[in-house]
Amino acid sequence: MQGFIEHKNITGTDFTETGIDAAEYEHCTFSDCNLFAIDLSGVSFTDCTFNNCNLSSAILKSTTLNNIQFNNCKLLGLHFNDCNKFLLTMSFSDCQLSYSVFYQLKLKDITFNNCNLEETDFSQADLTNATFNNCDLRMAVFDNTILEHADLHTAINYSIDPEHNRIKKAKFSIHGIAGLLEKYQITIE
Repeated sequence: MQGFIEHKNITGTDFTETGIDAAEYEHCTFSDCNLFAIDLSGVSFTDCTFNNCNLSSAILKSTTLNNIQFNNCKLLGLHFNDCNKFLLTMSFSDCQLSYSVFYQLKLKDITFNNCNLEETDFSQADLTNATFNNCDLRMAVFDNTILEHADLHTAINYSIDPEHNRIKKAKFSIHGIAGLLEKYQITIE
């Protein structure tokens, strides 16, 4: 790690042109920045906020994401499972997360508000107490996922097999019940 940057507001930077310093960023806000396909390997972000940023296809090998808020960001195809697992905590609001991977991550209490999570992989993740508020989970993968006490009552388009996922005390709406029975190919009217 080369440097330590704290309490900085970074606005409108196109990191695809300038690159990003391999540093520890604490209490920083990134707004309207382009980090498309940037290599963030080994970079550390703690207590940072990303607003209206594009991080799609960024490389997250050993990237630290500790208490990070993503607001209205484009995060397509990110492999969050490559991040540093220690203190990994994030929240997402109004984000595009399609094709992202959360494989085997422990993300208790994570919050997704108004997010598009189409074809996102949650296989073997621990999503205990997770909130999926008004999220689209079309073709998202839940396989051996822990969803105990999770709130999906406003989520749509999910398909979750209760026999291959832990859903004890999770919240679902009556309108989403078909997503729990999809494998049986029955008609619910």
